[in-house]
Amino acid sequence: MKFLQITSCNLFFPTSEDLFEMWWFQQGLSFLPSALVIWTAAAFIFSYITAITLHHVDPALPYISDTGTVAPEKCLFGAMLNFAAVLCVATIYVRYKQVHALNPEGNCIIRLNKAGLVLGLLSCLGLSLVANFQKTTFFIVHVCGAVLTFGMGSLYMFVQTILSYQMQPKIHGKQVFWIRLLAVVWCGVSAFSMLTCSSLLYSGSFGPDIVQKLHWKPEDKGYVLHMITTAAEWSMSFSFFGFFLTYIRDFQKISLRVEANLHGLTLYDTAPCPVNNERTRLLSRDL
Repeated sequence: MKFLQITSCNLFFPTSEDLFEMWWFQQGLSFLPSALVIWTAAAFIFSYITAITLHHVDPALPYISDTGTVAPEKCLFGAMLNFAAVLCVATIYVRYKQVHALNPEGNCIIRLNKAGLVLGLLSCLGLSLVANFQKTTFFIVHVCGAVLTFGMGSLYMFVQTILSYQMQPKIHGKQVFWIRLLAVVWCGVSAFSMLTCSSLLYSGSFGPDIVQKLHWKPEDKGYVLHMITTAAEWSMSFSFFGFFLTYIRDFQKISLRVEANLHGLTLYDTAPCPVNNERTRLLSRDL
């Protein structure tokens, strides 16, 4: 049966005249990483403010997921993070296509680029799990989602930093590499602190109800470990924000087009019939 086939997106690099006529967020697809960071930060801030207002958590550095554990903030938290996961998938895919187009013959870079795509998509899946499975209800699923989000996300940042190193100085500048390396080191220190303190905190020495605990007082056992863990979690999230913001300049030089290949006049036409193909931008420049 003949059918309408939509091929993979083709890259389109805007000219310098087009870039000069547009604002920075209109240049190429630079709005994607910007929207990802702004939207995700808004999800954290709005759910935090709601949880604090309703006295569901303490104001002093709660877990990020604790601010999305109790209704109504968990509904807002889940909905916004699900959309953030979609933005993250789009950003990671565009980055994959960009590196693939710039280095079509580099075997090592191609393998690393594919590995980065897989790691990034797994991190997005984890973000969706964290958003929809609260730790007080489905603790195991929530922890698996957190491991995917932060673990695979950290590896994704590391792979992209290696790619930035290998593509300099012809494609990537040294400054971009060092900024991304700094974000990776920041992420690594935060991850080590969070894993160490959380392992001690959940070892069982501070009570069986620690998973369900949303309110902490300075006199509680494990309070110091709790504060270090939550601070490290927020710090790690900020390192992710900083890393994705480095994509803005790269994404200003790229757009995506979708190509539709028609193999028949109708969806039920079995006779071969050559027709004209159509190429349109995946996202309108007017945005």
